[in-house]
This record gives sequence, structure tokens and C-alpha cells, in this order.
Amino acid sequence: MKRLLPLLAISVMFAADTPKKAPANEPLVPPGVEVDEHTLEVLKRILAVGPYEVPDLQLRRDTAYAKTPVDYEPYGKIKPYKEHFLEQMQYWGPGRAIPEPEDVRTVKIGFIGPIMSTVSVATGGASHEESMGIKMLQGARLAIEEANARGGYLRRKIPFELVVTNDNGLWGSSGNEIVNFAYKDHVWAILGTIDSANSHIAIRVALKAEVVVMNTGDTDPTYIETNIPWTMRCIGDDRQMGYLMVDYMIRKMDYKRIAIIRSSNRYGRFGVREIKDSARRLGRPVVIEMAYQLGKDDYSLQIDRIAEVRPDVIVHWGDAREAAIILRQLRERGMTQPFLTSDRAVSKEFLKLAGPYADGVIAGYPWNPDSNNPRLAEFRERFRKRFNDEPDTYAAHAYDGMNMLIWAIQVAGLNRARIRDILATRVKPWPGVTGDIPFSAVLDDAGEVYLAKFEGGRWRYYSREDLQIPRGYIPPRERTARGLMNPAETR
Repeated sequence: MKRLLPLLAISVMFAADTPKKAPANEPLVPPGVEVDEHTLEVLKRILAVGPYEVPDLQLRRDTAYAKTPVDYEPYGKIKPYKEHFLEQMQYWGPGRAIPEPEDVRTVKIGFIGPIMSTVSVATGGASHEESMGIKMLQGARLAIEEANARGGYLRRKIPFELVVTNDNGLWGSSGNEIVNFAYKDHVWAILGTIDSANSHIAIRVALKAEVVVMNTGDTDPTYIETNIPWTMRCIGDDRQMGYLMVDYMIRKMDYKRIAIIRSSNRYGRFGVREIKDSARRLGRPVVIEMAYQLGKDDYSLQIDRIAEVRPDVIVHWGDAREAAIILRQLRERGMTQPFLTSDRAVSKEFLKLAGPYADGVIAGYPWNPDSNNPRLAEFRERFRKRFNDEPDTYAAHAYDGMNMLIWAIQVAGLNRARIRDILATRVKPWPGVTGDIPFSAVLDDAGEVYLAKFEGGRWRYYSREDLQIPRGYIPPRERTARGLMNPAETR
């Protein structure tokens, strides 16, 4: 009898994991949820697997990571044995056969973002991201409210519920919040956050807890290079914006001496990394890079050093406040070099502090708010009506990211592994208010990025084609499948 007990226990366990089969006449996806043939096939394969089986899903494979031109590739004179980030990671674990729980009254989705004042070492010793986090929360909340107005979670006719927590800017705290989401609140997916240092910790905990994290505000390229199959991002990153800015500065404007001034935190450090590497690989290494602590009012030390090297152009990477103060101090010293900066400068705060000096400033930007996308116009109208304010980039991307999560939950049902599969295998670009969002093999937003220029009293947004910015040659085959190229082949 003792020998039978373990077998009985295993039988009970498997019985609990037996997928709950829908009635024959019940559609796989509730009416009103848009789904294409590819996603339907994915869903059928997911539903067909046993408790510990992995479905046969078609994984993405790219030929060039992040559309990197051949002359921006690291170690260009070496043919690598393996190239990372081109093949999509599969989730090999169990869980797809776990049936929906019966005792669910709301469908919870977690939100983590900087919405309350705090002091963070990870963000440079200052609390400075609340304005972005609050906008991000508003975009996410609007998506939830609209989904509930359409009937909520359609399989059960129960509402979605947003579980909100503050990103305290501490590594351990971020991890704790993900644990609470996964095991205390029992959320089905998570949206957040902005600060890269905390995001990195959060997604590692989410990997262990096996819950999807959709990022809508962290543009650090290394975020997605963790290659964690449970995380994805729906906003263009600093790698893409950095490539475009270098192409503009060197390939189009032929600037020879680039200076960088940046915040000393992770956002500044990693934001300029691709600019430095790409400029060096084009034979125009950055002539000086100066870092500063956040919250200062006097940047004369950094500006003195930059003035000594007589740069053709100055690149800033940091928050809006520091961008504006540094710009003013540069101009008041008679330094008239073109001023390029990161997307955070595209804000009311920057324009207020920079005043007339803002004219001519250029910023990388992850999308085009000037597009004639009717979805964007309708979203702006609804956002204004709901919050009596204009949506910004954080609100718009959070709205898109939350709608992607809601869609995946409607299609997959209340099962975290299936929700991940549905999102990760979507082949059609997501039709967002920020534009179409196609995923790369590492589940990053592979859509177009832009340059924002302040002129005529407003920001205007330009594509590469608008400004006729040349780009390097992007080979159609990955590096392991092609020979080394000489410079003539890359033109």
C-alpha cells in the first residue's frame, strides 16, 4: 500500500493539471476579440499539450539584430561562431495545461512605475521620474477602463482590475513588488517600469515567478538583451535612437568632433553607449565624455572641459531638467554648437527651463506624435476627456502595452504560460496609437524611430526619409552565414 501512495499522489496531481476542455460549440476565442489564423493555430497547439509538454511553435529568427548596419557591428573584422539575439527564446517549462481557476472575481494586471516621490541610489540619488510614471499609469488605467466598458474579461464577464504599486527605485524593493504581484495579488501579467536598474531586477524575479512583464518606458537596450522569454517591450530603444543620431551627425552632417555630456546614472551611461561605439566604428571617436550628478544647478566644470576640445556638436543624455540647464549655460557662454539630446527633453519642463534656447534642439524619439494615425487622434480625445490633460509618450506607450496584455489574456484565458505564448508568437504588428509595433526575435519593438526638432514654437518629428539621412548597409544574412566584408561592400 505504501508503494501505491506516491502513484496515487501523482495521479491526483495530474488530474488537477488536466486541461479543462471547452464545450464543442464554444469558440476558442470569445466573439469580439480580433484574432488572425496564425494566432488561432498557436492557441490550438498550446491547448493540445499535456502538463509537461512544450508546444511546437514557430519561433522568430532575424538576420540582423536591431537593424544594425555592418559598419556598426562590434568586432567587425572577426567572423563569429555564434551571434546572439537573432533566434527567439522558447519557454520550455510547464504550466500551459493548468486550467482556469474557478474563484476569480476580477482579472488582475499589475502596474509598477515611479508614481510617488522617493530617493533612489539606482536613479542617481534623486527622485525624478514621477511625472513620467503618473502618465504611464494614466495610459494603463484608460486601457483597463475601456476594456471593462466593452465587457471586461469576456469568457467570464468579469472586470479587469489594475493592481498599482510604486517603483521605489531600490533593487530589492522592485523584486519584492514582483513577488507580491505573482504570489499575493495573483496577477496574470505586469506592466512597467521606467528606471532600467530596477527593471532589470524586476524581470529576473518575473522569470522565476513565470509572469509576463510588458515594458513601456525603459529604453535601455540591455533590458531586452537579457533574452528572458517572459519579458517584452513596446517602445523603441536607445540603440535605435542612437544609430539614427549618429547617422544624422556623421553620415549626413559630417560632424567630426562629437562631445557628450550625460547623467552619471544608468540611464545616461547606457543611453550613450551605442552613440560612442558607432561613432568610433565610423572613424569619428567621441572627443570627450563628461558625466554629472543629477540635481545640480551648475555644470561649469563639465562645460569648461567640453569647451577646451572645441566640438562640432554636443550630445546630452539625461533628464529634461538637466538638459535645459546645461543648454542654457552652454548658450550663455557663447557656445552655439548643435545640441542633440535624449527623448526625455521632449517635455513641458524642458521648454519652460530652456526658454528661447530650445529653438533648434534635436532629440531622438521612439515614435511620431505628428502621424495621421486615426487611432492616435481618437486616443488623444479620450485621454483629454478622462484626465483633462494631454497624453505624452509614457501614457501612449502604456496604453498600447496594456491593450496588448488585455488582448493576450482574452485570447489565451487565465493561464500565465499561454498568455506569454500568445504575445510572444504574434506575427502581425500590433496596431497601436503610437504606430504599428512589430516584435523582433527578442520581443523588442522593431518599429521606426524618429528625430524630434523644436522649431517654430513646437516639436516636429522627422523620419530618416524625411531628413534624407543615409544609413549603413544592413546585410540580408547573419554574420555566421556570410564572409567578412570590405568597406567597399558596405557602401
